[in-house]
This record gives sequence, C-alpha cells and structure tokens, in this order.
Amino acid sequence: MSSTGTNETEERGNSAGGARTLALTVFFAAIGGTFQYGYNISIINAPTSYIQNFINDTYMERWGTGLDIPQVTLLWTFIVSAFSLGGLLGALLAGPMAVRFGRKVSLLLNNSFLLVGAVLVLTCKLAKSFEMIILARFLVGINSGVSMNIQPMYFGESAPKHLRGAVAFSSAVFTAFGIFFGQVVGLTELLGSEPLWPYLLASNALPALIQLVTLPWFPESPRYLLIDRGDKEACVQALGRLRGGKVPPLEMEEMLQEQQMSAAVKSGSSGPAKTPWSLFKDPNLRLQLRTVMTASSAMMLCGNDSIYFYAYYIFLEAGIPPEKIQYITIGTGASEFTASLLSNVLIERVGRRYLLIGGYSLMVCWTIVFTVALTLQSQGVTGMPYLSMACVFAYILSFGLGPAGVTGILPAEIFDQTARPAAYMVAGSLMWISLFLVGMLFPFIVNGLGNYCFLPFLVVCLVSAVVLGRTMPETKGKTLVEITAEFDRKNGRALQVEEPEEYQLGKASSLATMEDNSESNHKTD
Repeated sequence: MSSTGTNETEERGNSAGGARTLALTVFFAAIGGTFQYGYNISIINAPTSYIQNFINDTYMERWGTGLDIPQVTLLWTFIVSAFSLGGLLGALLAGPMAVRFGRKVSLLLNNSFLLVGAVLVLTCKLAKSFEMIILARFLVGINSGVSMNIQPMYFGESAPKHLRGAVAFSSAVFTAFGIFFGQVVGLTELLGSEPLWPYLLASNALPALIQLVTLPWFPESPRYLLIDRGDKEACVQALGRLRGGKVPPLEMEEMLQEQQMSAAVKSGSSGPAKTPWSLFKDPNLRLQLRTVMTASSAMMLCGNDSIYFYAYYIFLEAGIPPEKIQYITIGTGASEFTASLLSNVLIERVGRRYLLIGGYSLMVCWTIVFTVALTLQSQGVTGMPYLSMACVFAYILSFGLGPAGVTGILPAEIFDQTARPAAYMVAGSLMWISLFLVGMLFPFIVNGLGNYCFLPFLVVCLVSAVVLGRTMPETKGKTLVEITAEFDRKNGRALQVEEPEEYQLGKASSLATMEDNSESNHKTD
C-alpha cells in the first residue's frame, strides 16, 4: 500500500511539474508575442496629438514653414499604416522562419525588430526626424506579424489534446491584456504626457527583454522536432518536460500518425514544407483553406478595431468630459480581456465552432441595436448615448468571446505539420491586409454613411457566421486525423490513414527505448 501511495504521489508531482512547465512556456512566449501586438496597437492612441505636433515642429524647423492640418493627418496616417504593412511582411516571414529556425527560436529572433524600433523612437527627437517613427512602427509591425502567426502554432503543437484549445486561446488572452495594459500605461499620469511619449512607444522593449532572458530555458515544439527536424530523441525530451517527465504513449502515437500523414519525415530526413501556392492548388485542402481565409478576413473586417476609435465620439456624446474619456476607454480594453478569459474557460466545454459562430451572431445583433441608437441619438432622443455606450462594450465582449481567440487556433488544428506554416502565412496576410483596408477606409465610411457606418460590418459578421456554419466542423478534443476526416466527409471523400506498424500500441518498443535514453538529459533545443 505504501508503495502504491508513493507511486501515486510521484505521478501527481510529475503531472504538476509538467503543467507548471507548460504554463511558464505559454507565459514567457506570449509576453513577448501576442501581448506585444495588443500593447503596440494600444499605446499609439495616447500620444496622437503630441506626435502630430512633433511632425509639424520638425517640418517647420527644416523648411521654415508649417504643414496644413490635412498634411499632418496624411503623415500621421503613414505612421499608423506602417504598422499594418509591417505586420503583412511579418506574416509572410513567419512561415519560412518557423520552418527554418523552429517555433521557439523564431520568437526569440523576432525581438530584434522590436528592439531596433525602440532605439529609433528614443532617438527621433534628438535626430529631429519623424521618419524614424514611421520606420519604427514598420519594424514593430513585423514583430507583431511574426508573433501572431508563430505563437499559436507553438502553443498548439506543445499542448496536450485536452488543453490544446485553452492553451492556444491564451494568445488572444495576452492580446487583450496587451490592449488593456497599453491603455493604462498611456494615461497622462504615467507615460501618456508630452515629454514622455517617446518612452511610451519604446516601452515595448521591456517585454522583449523578459522573453529573451526566460524563453531559452523552455522546450521547443515537440512536433517540430519530430516531424520537421526528424530528431526523435529531442522530441521525446521536450515532450517529457512538458508532460512532467513521462511521455504519454497515446500522444506520441498521434504525433507519429501526423508524421505519416504529412510525410515530412522519411528515413530520418525531412521533406519540404508546403508553400501558400501549393495549398491553393491542393484540392484536398481547399475547404480547410476556405474556412481559415473566411475566419481570418472576418476577424479584422468585422469592425472591432474601428469601434475602439469610434468609442471617443460615443463617450463624448454621452456627456463624459473629454479629460475623463481616457479612463472610460480603459473599460473597453478590460471588456475584451474579461471576455477572452471567459472564453478560455469555455472553449474546451462549448467548443470552437459555437464560440466562433455565436460571437459573430451576437455582433450582428449589437450592430443593429447600435445603428438604431445612433440614428435616434442624432434626432435627440433621450438616453440613446447611453445605449450606444452599452453597444460598444457589448460588441467588444462578443468579439472577445469567440472570434478574437478561435481564429488563431484554426490553422494549428486543421492543417498538418507541413501545411501549417503556409496556412498561417495565408491567414496572417489576410488579417493584416484587412486591418490596413479597414484603417484606411473607415474614415471615408463614416463620412459617407454617417449613422449607418457600421452596416458594412453587420454584413461581414452575418456572412461570416453563415459561411463558417456551413464549412467548419467542431475540432474540440479531436486528433488531426479525425478533423481531416470531418472535412473529407464534407467534401464527399473518405480518408484512410494507416498507422505505422512499429508504433502501434503494444508494439512501441522504440518509444520506451527513447524514453530511457532521454532520462539522462532533460535539456532540449
């Protein structure tokens, strides 16, 4: 009895150790990853007027004449748009980086873009160059584009099946936390004042340094080590560390099935990863690709980022004093953060499909109410500004509840190892192109449609809910083989995957050998 109790205690200790390693891996990867995306979107709002004054003063000092307001606005648009263009380039770089350097090393290398951008921002006043801010935001955008693609891939490949959704969804949690934290740091009492705005924009270097110091001590993606690099021993070591010292046979079997499906490892050498163009040409992956493209485009075209910008007007009309609006705006970031935490709890209970479709359906409802409220508000109906405020928070909560997090999980769950980096390249490119288009077109939509400016977003949310409802199967708790079979059934095909005989349960003697060999060395790439 004492021996049995000792074994149970040891197993619980190993399980707790694995959970702790996984949690710390997620935290230190995300703090320099998707946290930076949310943080860098948020911190640019507070110093808008200060940067515009800096642009005008710099131009006046150079040429002896000031700029008109439309000219200053145009240069400010370049600064804002540089982030989206950099993100697009980062999304295109993410796939090759993930394949060549691995998931963890790519995240570490990605910090170089951000650190150079921080130096440019800190020295722009000394150099009297607003062009340095444009370049800095472009580099920060590259950093965000890379991390938005590689981090969910890293998490999805490192988590056990029963936690895969929750761990991958943590990318959205850290994005929302970054938005909220950036709003707090951007308060005038902290770094949002005129003398300190360069330090505000350069403050993103601190999370980067934290990641550079901590993440190297944690494991690389086991699937990457096995399927891309063909290093079985390193895979077992990494998986053992993430699972508390013991490699689960069923999980290893699933990875070997994926290895066979992707044909990425043959006779110990890795085959080439797919390119985006090869994904488009593969008829077996068209439905998966269509699902990811729809979800990724809708995430940015749904208008959630636009409603952040529109919130100032809504709060002003509700009677909030202008100097107090910055504190109310923090509530919008807190709403998305709260929703992402709730969704992180629900995703393994409710499932991805219902959260995604339900989120867009709720956003359709709130858009209708919002449009009616804005119309009645323009006619002077009492109480409508407060209803508009409520719609702002409800819209952001609905977005955070589903689309914000589920979208980033999809490529990791429905594509195999060779197609996954290319799928993230396609998804990331569409996200950043859509963000750029919305940022450029929304002011014209507001001027042209007035109180009906959110009707285009209603159409996007409605179409997305219908299309995803028809094409997307539930992926909760399923292996890649099962998910692929679901898509094949929708395409009218049947999928048959032979399990490698030497790795079938009861015959995995090579796995036991690898476990024994790995006990002497717990360090991994």
